[in-house]
Amino acid sequence: MTTASSKLFLKIDQLIGSLKSKTILEERKETLQPLVDFIQQKVAQNQKIRINFICTHNSRRSHLSQVWAQTMAYYFGIPNVYCYSRGTEATALFPMVAQTLENSGFEIATLSEGNNPVYSIKYAENEPPIIGFSKKLDDDFNPKSEFAAIMTCDSANEACPFVPGAEKRIPITFEDPKAFDGSPQQAEKYNERSLQIATELFYIFSQINA
Repeated sequence: MTTASSKLFLKIDQLIGSLKSKTILEERKETLQPLVDFIQQKVAQNQKIRINFICTHNSRRSHLSQVWAQTMAYYFGIPNVYCYSRGTEATALFPMVAQTLENSGFEIATLSEGNNPVYSIKYAENEPPIIGFSKKLDDDFNPKSEFAAIMTCDSANEACPFVPGAEKRIPITFEDPKAFDGSPQQAEKYNERSLQIATELFYIFSQINA
């Protein structure tokens, strides 16, 4: 499969090249497989692939997942992939998430400030930015139907047994780095979670026959 890695920002390209998907346990791969199947089916039918990552506050894990999924789709040259994120509540994209992504090579710009800032998140020079901000389930920024709902946290998974409009509901949960906010380990733990999400999404998109 031809990748678009040469068009990514260099630091992101180098980071992706260092990921080791062989470290993913077989049990975890079973958790990831339904998303592989969803994407592969859409590719085979030449349909748009809409993936909506859902967490309670749409502030940390769901944004990291959205950004890395869009980046990996581009890296592997899989077209028609549109990634979103939302929450059962709207809060704000946590600043450490933006900092973690910037440290990984993404270009981050603040488009508006306030209680719920809006960020431009770019992974490649000539591609449109991902727009990052916190939003609820029914926000018009997200698709209303024909998407896979990926539940990235246990509380959202429990609170939303049914996601309106979703073709498929897939729990792929991650531990919350919020537990380390304000601690000396904060930056390390956010980076650790970002790398886990990046590695697993690398694995998912590497399985797709485009």
